[in-house]
Amino acid sequence: MTRLVDSLVRATGLSERDILRIIANAPVRYKHYTIKKRTGGRRPIAHPARELKVLQRAVVDHYLKLLPIHQAATAYRKGVSIKHNALAHAANGPIMKMDFKDFFTSIKSHDWYLYCDDRGLFSDGIERHQVTQILFHRAPRVTGLRLAIGAPSSPILSNVMMYQFDAILSEILAQDYVTYTRYADDLTFSAKRTGYLTVVERAVAEALRRVEWPQLSINKKKTVVATTKYHRQVTGLVLTNDGDVSIGRDRKRRLRAAVHRALNQKVEEDWLNSLKGMLAFVQGVEPEFIRRLSHYYGVDVLRDLGER
Repeated sequence: MTRLVDSLVRATGLSERDILRIIANAPVRYKHYTIKKRTGGRRPIAHPARELKVLQRAVVDHYLKLLPIHQAATAYRKGVSIKHNALAHAANGPIMKMDFKDFFTSIKSHDWYLYCDDRGLFSDGIERHQVTQILFHRAPRVTGLRLAIGAPSSPILSNVMMYQFDAILSEILAQDYVTYTRYADDLTFSAKRTGYLTVVERAVAEALRRVEWPQLSINKKKTVVATTKYHRQVTGLVLTNDGDVSIGRDRKRRLRAAVHRALNQKVEEDWLNSLKGMLAFVQGVEPEFIRRLSHYYGVDVLRDLGER
């Protein structure tokens, strides 16, 4: 029994035999389907079987959580939210946004092997094969193993694998007074003046050349620049010109209307639960707006709405 399997036995309560059986064909223990993208098109999802998710979560808790993640990475980290990602840029002026093409599925098992070699992880060949089987999946009609959009281990593993890129790019851009954060595949850059951002595309290209893993590419059609004269939005939040973040006027208008409807009409439970979730989200991002709603409708009324 490898040390990996031994730790999985202790963590999950499954037998060695069951764990080895799951690992043997883990890369194909997925349900494949697609969902609509917000920007159009379809996003492929690979959802692991329940027993495989148990092993993936155990690997996350006992191994992946111990590996370094760069501070520029703001997604999938406990205590770090989209608000933190946006606030990093709120005090600056113009912003530039880029994103990676096919981010998760571009991270392959070969990249993971290179990372393990560099870090001295899972030096036993059998053990490395076993953990790779657990973490990566085999997509239909695609060669090799890749990260799955839908596996609980993929988000943190993507941050781990991006440490080298995040560190190189942060170091390059710090010399030019450019702030950089990455929220999954969304890259955001900001500076005091637009001229500082002229170095960004060249810096990203240099970082991509220098990293040994993974091999990624930028979706150039989605690269945008916005100044304080226009709508500056980072991970769904609006940067205000006084150095703060907001949910934006459109969301506020829709939320007021939704609260009014919930208090004055009979609504479906699913719709009400969605409203409660939005109120909780806004409380974390822009609590002052929730205070204004409470003042208008009454603190007790809004509290009762959340408890219904």
